[in-house]
Amino acid sequence: MRKASVTRKTKETDIAVLIELDGRGKCSIDAGTPFFSHMLELFFFNLCADVRLKGRGDIGTGLHHLIEDTGIVIGEALSDAIKDRKGIARYGFFRLPMDEAVADVVVDISGRPFVQFEPGQVPAKKKDPDTGFDLDLVEDFLWAVARSLGATLHCSIPRGRNAHHKIEALFKCLGRALRLALSPSGTGIPSTKGRL
Repeated sequence: MRKASVTRKTKETDIAVLIELDGRGKCSIDAGTPFFSHMLELFFFNLCADVRLKGRGDIGTGLHHLIEDTGIVIGEALSDAIKDRKGIARYGFFRLPMDEAVADVVVDISGRPFVQFEPGQVPAKKKDPDTGFDLDLVEDFLWAVARSLGATLHCSIPRGRNAHHKIEALFKCLGRALRLALSPSGTGIPSTKGRL
């Protein structure tokens, strides 16, 4: 079984995750803020991974530390779960609708962290009025995951009016694209270089 457990404790955050990649999407998540917890539940459900995650942070100063550090821990756990990266598909892509919003994600588990994020037309109110979740935090999360997983992520939201729908579409789509990239495919390293 492809499993990993990672804990990160700093003066700003305390985050622990246990992940089983080949699961059924069963989640127990308390990421320290309801909206982010919900987005992570959707992400892991679409990744089809079983996860227990608990996170706390100095959210009185804003959500940045909590969101970024959670991304770091998730990326590390995914990387640990696939170990030497033998037998993974490596590439994944998905397009996913959420009502009027559409998200596209392309993934390469390349060992080279990079993020290209195109959020489309940002609503006049930068924060989702229902949740207070700043759209900039989405890119911070993507970069944190990409760095600690060693992945190239191209993510875009070409259409969408509602900020909540746009963020939700992206988290679901990221889960689906990573599910394809991390899926078992052969036995060797998926690179002519012989390593990732």
